[in-house]
Amino acid sequence: MNNEQAITETVLESKATEEPIIKIEGLEKSFGQNDILKGVDLEVRKGENLVVLGKSGSGKSVTIKCIIGLIYPDAGEITVLGKKLSDLNYKEMNELRLRMGFLFQGGALYDSMTVRENLGFPLRKSPTKIPRSDKTNMIENALHEVGLSEAIDKKPSELSGGMQKRIGLARSLILHPEIMLYDEPTTGLDTVTAREISELILAMQKKHKTSSIIITHDMACAKITADRMVVLKEGVIIASGTYEELENSDDGYVRSFFN
Repeated sequence: MNNEQAITETVLESKATEEPIIKIEGLEKSFGQNDILKGVDLEVRKGENLVVLGKSGSGKSVTIKCIIGLIYPDAGEITVLGKKLSDLNYKEMNELRLRMGFLFQGGALYDSMTVRENLGFPLRKSPTKIPRSDKTNMIENALHEVGLSEAIDKKPSELSGGMQKRIGLARSLILHPEIMLYDEPTTGLDTVTAREISELILAMQKKHKTSSIIITHDMACAKITADRMVVLKEGVIIASGTYEELENSDDGYVRSFFN
């Protein structure tokens, strides 16, 4: 074995033993008689883009809502950035949320606010006071990263769906979160714009070294963004692998997403 091979193996062994950024064990959640999650086990590694596939109602969105504490599971354990969510009080959970960014389907921009005001909103929640001049720079830099500097004083209603998604992404990243959660980030967009958003997600991951979960039905988005993919079926994870590995799976249900 030469030195280069030895170094490569050492790096791989180091990554394999790293504690996952997100670890989910035996997650269960029901709504009335409807069992949504039936024992989900899932890990996200540092710096990884993990894509979650699954049909509507399979529990994809419920899983990420449990991760950010919007929904409380019935059973199981979630550990995020080394902290067990079940051990956290309200204040501690809010502090943890500041280390995570979310981009949900609608972009969730405030219609009554300008783009500048929308991006300034999360800065109010920063644990340390940010000087006004620094806030301005942070907002301008975030918009520059998504290619929309000129939209700073516009209202969301003046922007296209793709532009609103870009603004939502800029707002989610403005505090440089360690984790990003995406719920159908390309839904409702045309093919070209969806590809642009997918490539932007990948670029932001590489620049900010975020660890991400991406829920999507858009296989083009999955192919661009995924380091690894998992398939959720009837409340449990049934497959895990790269895009190419799952595309060539022996399981017909898994392959059905690629047809």
